[in-house]
Amino acid sequence: MSSDTIFTKIINKEISADIIYEDELTLAFKDINPQAPFHCLIIPKKPIATINDIQNEDKALIGHLYVVAAQLAKENGFSDEGYRVVMNCNENGGQTVYHIHLHMLAGKAMGWPPYTEKSKI
Repeated sequence: MSSDTIFTKIINKEISADIIYEDELTLAFKDINPQAPFHCLIIPKKPIATINDIQNEDKALIGHLYVVAAQLAKENGFSDEGYRVVMNCNENGGQTVYHIHLHMLAGKAMGWPPYTEKSKI
């Protein structure tokens, strides 16, 4: 799989996005098709295609994605109420861009399980 995805283009500022956080390791931006009142994507700047491609040396980077999520939750006022953070893997897992990313959703109560009637097994 090519590491040149739409996320790479956003990281390189070739495509605009509503960026809400950036540091040397990560970028977070609002999802263009929000599924909750607050829905952003938190991505590593290092291109990693899927969860299956995460290596031992990526442990700190993956942990950093969650640190950023907690910081965004606090800054946006929903850390106490709660939020959902999910990472999809491959086609059947719902992954559409092959550059790992956390979906962070908040601002409403999230039901469980996190699937629609259509996707039930």
